[in-house]
Amino acid sequence: MDDAAHGAAFFGLPAFGEHRERKPEEAAHADRGYFAMVATSGDDPEDERRAAETLLDRNVDGLILATARLDDDLPRLLRKRGVAHALVLRTDGVSPSAVGDDEVGGYLAVRHLIDLGHRDIAVVTGPSYTSSGVGRLAGARRAYEEAGLNPPQEWLIAAGYGIENGFTAGESLLGQKAVKRPTAVFAANDNIALGIIAAAHHFGITVGKDLALVGYNDTPLSARLSTPLSSVRVPLAQIATTAIDLIVNPGREPHIRKSMPTLIPRESSGSPKSRVS
Repeated sequence: MDDAAHGAAFFGLPAFGEHRERKPEEAAHADRGYFAMVATSGDDPEDERRAAETLLDRNVDGLILATARLDDDLPRLLRKRGVAHALVLRTDGVSPSAVGDDEVGGYLAVRHLIDLGHRDIAVVTGPSYTSSGVGRLAGARRAYEEAGLNPPQEWLIAAGYGIENGFTAGESLLGQKAVKRPTAVFAANDNIALGIIAAAHHFGITVGKDLALVGYNDTPLSARLSTPLSSVRVPLAQIATTAIDLIVNPGREPHIRKSMPTLIPRESSGSPKSRVS
């Protein structure tokens, strides 16, 4: 790729760097001398395709996509057309990708709850068409298996990544008598966790006391909640830099690169005294 060219494009969900003073994808572009053009698609495949065509019409040097699905046609079409691109946060398993290690992240979250003494742990993961949702659930299952736990199937919920999805899942999990509901929940992103917090409040359940909760992505709001949220931190700046490298240095292996997440424990993962010895 010509080093004199300065047009690069990023599009996907606003959650990639949302609420930060300088988004990681913008910083990564600037550090390499590229200007980032950003479009959001709301995780809608048709909107994604339209956004891609609009950006390509502006002669950008490459596309970075944050909304890839496992069965996504767009990365396949970009490969067929020879368009330089990289997938971030999610992968289709084929195109160059810079992602967090979601399996490790899911494992860390549930292992943390197990180590606190929880045995009744639910998981609200992302959609099954996302590599992130699949990976985080796989990690949670590994932690379950290590601890000899076999949660009820209704405690493993595949939801969307929005706050409303979390609230709906929370209603399903928490609208039961105390002896029939989980003492802990791993939410596959912080938005889901916020919805679960709202559902818990609706039922008079106190997060961090009556219910342990761990989120994912460690958004800035997580540490500022009235009960600070334990969360799995993903190194977004590293992922963004890796995505740029995949575009400007194509063909290098591995073409799917994983960055290691970190668990950030806070008050929300406290152990409920009534159910945990």
